[in-house]
Amino acid sequence: MTGTILSIGDELVLGQTVDTNSAWLSQQLAAIGCIILRHLTIGDHQLQIESALRESAQLSDVVLISGGIGPTEDDLTRQALASVMNEPLELNATWLAELEKFFSQRGRPMPPMNRIQAMIPRGASMIFNHAGTAAGIKTTLQRSDGKPCRVYVMPGVPKEMKKMFQTSVLPELQARSGGAVILSRTLHTFGLGESAIAERLGPLMHRDRNPSVGTTVSAGVVSLRINSRFDSMQRASDELARIESECRSALGDLIYGQDEQTLQEVVANQLFEINARLSAGATPYTVTTAESCTGGLLAKLLTDLSGSSGYFHRGFVTYSNEAKADLLGVDPQLIQQYGAVSEEVAKAMALGALDRAQARAALAISGIAGPTGGTPSKPVGTVCIALATVDGSAPQVHARTFLFPGDRDMIRDRSAKMALTMLRFHLLGKPLPF
Repeated sequence: MTGTILSIGDELVLGQTVDTNSAWLSQQLAAIGCIILRHLTIGDHQLQIESALRESAQLSDVVLISGGIGPTEDDLTRQALASVMNEPLELNATWLAELEKFFSQRGRPMPPMNRIQAMIPRGASMIFNHAGTAAGIKTTLQRSDGKPCRVYVMPGVPKEMKKMFQTSVLPELQARSGGAVILSRTLHTFGLGESAIAERLGPLMHRDRNPSVGTTVSAGVVSLRINSRFDSMQRASDELARIESECRSALGDLIYGQDEQTLQEVVANQLFEINARLSAGATPYTVTTAESCTGGLLAKLLTDLSGSSGYFHRGFVTYSNEAKADLLGVDPQLIQQYGAVSEEVAKAMALGALDRAQARAALAISGIAGPTGGTPSKPVGTVCIALATVDGSAPQVHARTFLFPGDRDMIRDRSAKMALTMLRFHLLGKPLPF
């Protein structure tokens, strides 16, 4: 079964409202094995809605439409559907009675313009709206190949649309799907680019495979999206597990989490687990931060989760050279000799924070986030990150220099995430794999 989703409304086309309906409907259809061919967003223009509906009906087994069935002059979806069906709109007495009852219960007369919400094309069926005043519509259009295309029109208000879909539309589509299902899993990596990840995955990313593996990038995180399409839940689940295992074998610890997990959540859970294993009365494993260009962002990520006070007690924002000296004890001559953005200064920042916070690990960041401040030898995006730890009697410290792309926000974000990644691999007892 294939499907197309149409979202109607000028506010969507103009970017004034984000279309969340299409994403939600896609997830629902995938769960019953429906392959989504495309999402289309159309403004409040009847001829454009008609054109999109005609074209989509020829390509799909199911067309889901949300929006454009309100009571005002710019709500034109029902008129467009009637035109495509070549049928007139007719008053649905059942829904008209529901509308009149709706307004009566609220102690006011029904405005005349609301009568249009009880109009549906001749030959179509009304879908009861349990959460609003616009009746849904369902009908069947014939494709040129003789196959039927089921069309469902639902309100654009997410609450109303979801209720109508789950109550009236989903059961019909489930019956037509024959038990087919699409199961998905998302695996997240950070540290290597998309092409490098694809290279390691190799044949797993061939487009003719099922389950399929694709990659997307968001805020520096390269995510693998695995989609398993089969005629039964068991088969889809088994194949998804098999391909996930192959992806994990190919990428190893580059994968830090899955689905909704964030990098900071994974690192926080590592720290929670370390402290949970300590004997009663033992000093907890704590982390501190010393930040320059990130201005406290790393500390923010480390404290995103509830309970973070168990492993994070304090951090230092030392934006100026004077602050690095005053708060962390960094030797001004070290800054003069190597520059504030250097591995030598980052190491001194980390060791200073480690000592002053009496922590077990310290992360330090010093960089050039831009857009100004870069030089030929240290361009914008140059960031030095150091990790100092006390795992024995004497502190250990090491540092790396990175060149991050993007604007100021992107550089700061990637710097903080790379610091978390360095800590994650340290807690795993492994070196960075890149």
